Amino acid sequence: MVQLYNLHPFGSQQVVPCKLEPERFCGGRDALFVAAGCKVEAFAVAGQELCQPRCAFSTLGRVLRLAYSEAGDYLVAIEEKNKATFLRAYVNWRSKRTENSRVCIRMIGHNVEGAFSKAFRDQMYIIEMPLSEVPLCISCCPVKGDLLVGCTNKLVLFSLKYQIINEEFSLLDFERSLIIHIDNITPVEISFCVGYVAVMSDLEVLILKLEPGPKNGERVHHNPRKTNNRMRRTEEGISNEISQLESDDFVICQKPLELLGEKSEQSGLSVTLESTGLADEKRKYSHFQHLLYRRFAPDISSYVLSDDIKLHSLQLLPIYQTGSLTSDGKNLSQEKELLSLFCFFSLPHVGYLYMVVKSVELMSVYQYPEKSQQAVLTPQFLHVITSNNLQCFTVRCSAAAAREEDPYMDTTLKACPPVSMDVCALRIQLFIGLKAICHFKNHIILLTKADPEAIPERRQSPKRLLSRKDTSVKIQIPPVAEAGWNLYIVNTISPVQLYKEMIDYSNTYKTVKTQSCIHLLSEAHLLVRAALMDASQLEPGEKAELLEAFKESCGHLGDCYSRLDSQHSHLTLPYYKMSGLSMAEVLARMDWTVEDGLQKYERGLIFYINHSLYENLDEELSEELAAKVVQMFYVAEPKQVPHILCSPSMKNINPLTAMSYLRKLDTSGFSSILVTLTKAAVALKMGDLDMHRNEMKSHSEMKLVCGFILEPRLLIQQRKGQIVPTELALHLKETQPGLLVASVLGLQKNNKIGIEEADSFFKVLCAKDEDTTPQLLVDFWEAQLVACLPDVVLQELFFKLTSQYIWRLSKRQPPDTTPLRTSEDLINACSHYGLIYPWVHILISSDSLADKNYTEDLSKLQSLICGPSFDIASIIPFLEPLSEDTIAGLSVHVLCRTRLKEYEQCIDILLERCPEAVIPYANHELKEENRTLWWKKLLPELCRRIKCGGEKYQLYLSSLKETLSIVAVELELKDFMNVLPEDGTAAFFLPYLLYCSRKKSLT
Repeated sequence: MVQLYNLHPFGSQQVVPCKLEPERFCGGRDALFVAAGCKVEAFAVAGQELCQPRCAFSTLGRVLRLAYSEAGDYLVAIEEKNKATFLRAYVNWRSKRTENSRVCIRMIGHNVEGAFSKAFRDQMYIIEMPLSEVPLCISCCPVKGDLLVGCTNKLVLFSLKYQIINEEFSLLDFERSLIIHIDNITPVEISFCVGYVAVMSDLEVLILKLEPGPKNGERVHHNPRKTNNRMRRTEEGISNEISQLESDDFVICQKPLELLGEKSEQSGLSVTLESTGLADEKRKYSHFQHLLYRRFAPDISSYVLSDDIKLHSLQLLPIYQTGSLTSDGKNLSQEKELLSLFCFFSLPHVGYLYMVVKSVELMSVYQYPEKSQQAVLTPQFLHVITSNNLQCFTVRCSAAAAREEDPYMDTTLKACPPVSMDVCALRIQLFIGLKAICHFKNHIILLTKADPEAIPERRQSPKRLLSRKDTSVKIQIPPVAEAGWNLYIVNTISPVQLYKEMIDYSNTYKTVKTQSCIHLLSEAHLLVRAALMDASQLEPGEKAELLEAFKESCGHLGDCYSRLDSQHSHLTLPYYKMSGLSMAEVLARMDWTVEDGLQKYERGLIFYINHSLYENLDEELSEELAAKVVQMFYVAEPKQVPHILCSPSMKNINPLTAMSYLRKLDTSGFSSILVTLTKAAVALKMGDLDMHRNEMKSHSEMKLVCGFILEPRLLIQQRKGQIVPTELALHLKETQPGLLVASVLGLQKNNKIGIEEADSFFKVLCAKDEDTTPQLLVDFWEAQLVACLPDVVLQELFFKLTSQYIWRLSKRQPPDTTPLRTSEDLINACSHYGLIYPWVHILISSDSLADKNYTEDLSKLQSLICGPSFDIASIIPFLEPLSEDTIAGLSVHVLCRTRLKEYEQCIDILLERCPEAVIPYANHELKEENRTLWWKKLLPELCRRIKCGGEKYQLYLSSLKETLSIVAVELELKDFMNVLPEDGTAAFFLPYLLYCSRKKSLT
């Protein structure tokens, strides 16, 4: 049963001053067209000229069907004269000043010469569109302006185009581009929208999607599939059987059927496409996709009239992207981008609304309280007429379109009432003798006629209505006009005005926690949302008013869900977010009264407050509100109290109040490491350092780290997008820096903080700018290496550390605090820090370094270079600040060149700068394939330098002796003699020669 609200969606109404009883009427943009006899009148429906005649023009015959296209601004009609039917389009009708003004008539596709262009520009012209079969129904695409014509077993598509006469003028024209053959169905109504085709017979509905040609020049032949042929033959067989059985007074009725998507190909209807007049490469549509087939069966439990079992009011309703406005605020049809498409059709007592774009889905079923005659669908409402009532139902189009448009819908950020929500009737308005209805913009056009007596209707045996072959359409000519008719324009009230009435109506449910209040508020919300989506209908300044109403409706829905303790209570959060209300404003809307000495807080409100406090909002609650929030969570979710107290929004809470609730948790058995850390943080705010120390000593450092991981906001908070260390973090920096570094490392390891955020935290904590790196941050980087975190990019971390070590060494800048780890600690704890080569120690020992921190930075840098993971080539460009003039710089440069296997260059440097390190260097580096450098590089170089003498003569001499000892062991006597200098003293080399000659006998 559809719920009825006695609201007032209909506003003022005017009578259209027609001279004759209307036979057909339609409207669009700013005009209403009324056809009566062989004449069409146009009436203004905008501004102060409402219902004033604009123009009139004669038709060829009586108008059977009439349609207006906003794209192209033309009127199209099916007309009958002398039992012949014609299809004509009336273009440039706004230039028709008087009824006797001249009119140009031309055939479709006829080229107009330049000499006649002025006539077409300044006067109305009619385009004749001849057809081989009788046109039965018409539909204009609201986006492109293309025209679809329904004939028996076929649909003909006329594409709208423009003939360019000159630079200043183009002529509207049509081109027959496609014929859609549909066997065994005769269209009663059709609807067309950007390639989507809906066809309706008396009891069947078919929806197709026309698609452009395949890629890569593939040709598609649209022959009926074998399955369709088989079904067609089956259908013909059934028809023959029906004819035979009908003669025996049997009634054959096909079963109701609903087929969605690809399954609708099994409908038994044969559909083929025939392209006409266009080259293959220019085909607009070359194949199709089945979307929906639905067949209804009449109730044959009693003999009824034919009109009681027929479908009516087929309509495709597009909803466009809300951003498709032009710069001047006008929504041009050529620029509209389709977002969602909906299809409506109705039986006399039931209406069906489908969504047909990305998926085909039945959205809503409308049960009418009495027999309907016609219905029109709008983005906001479904208007249905019965013999004496105008009914207004709600629709779910905006709810479906919102989910198509916004990927964040149905998350914690945004929400929208569900598509499956029950529809309701907003109003049933009494209108005597309703006959027809149409709608455009905020106008509903109604034709009423109070018949003095019922016109007898032709009765047929129901069995003649059940055969598909007998459903041919004969457009009946209305009887001669009788007295008692009126044509009304009923204006719907503005969405904001109706929204306010719905909000006032919802207040009757406010004291009761039922779904009725949420249902009506959801209807109000969808009404405003639909109006915002239909931006082309908005007046200047109305959008701002609608946006304000939208936010207000979100606030009302948030209030409702906050009072619920159900599975939908989580919707409190997104609705309050969309409302733009601050947390303080939401809390001010709450009812804090206590009933029976107990205060109960529903799950929806708790969910909203909890998430809001977790999201690092920049809002700070007052001391009073903060105390209420703590009380709320202590009653509803006591385990969340420590988390709540750590929120930046709770900054203003009285520390004594916070401590009292934390102590209550201790006594209630909720004591935990998190409670301990929160008490320690509150004690700091109170200035009680003794209590703080006692709380911190009550657990091991490992447990304290776990506590910080559970609640990172004990250390790190965000305000206005900036990282802010807490008072507890500042205190730990001075008293327990190791615990602080370990805790931040634990946060990073558990994905509670990012790499860049952690770096920024330590810089802000130590009050350093972006270009300065505090020692605590270096300690953190070293801890990252030791921990071997999987998400850390090693080379980036190496770069950070080496850059900092090099900068300090080059500037002789000591760290601002004592490092937490020495180089020895890092070598023992981390595989990335390697053992420093022995020759490096000898090299360094030749220089006296007074600063211990300088030595530590140098050792750490040397250890990293000696490690197995370091990419040496990446650091070379950054070594420039570290001069080779110092022993420290020299050691780093030689280390890097050694890792790059530049041994000969390193030997030259060491012989020049530190000869005592040459032999240890050679012993460590010149091994295996590099061993030949002992006699090819080191031996000749030493001999050369000894000849030159100098103050390092003795160092070179001792090095030469050790080199000769090694070479004598490695080479054969002959080879050994070849590497000795020719001008050397024999007595000096003789011992080594003797040893080399005897080594075989010794072995």
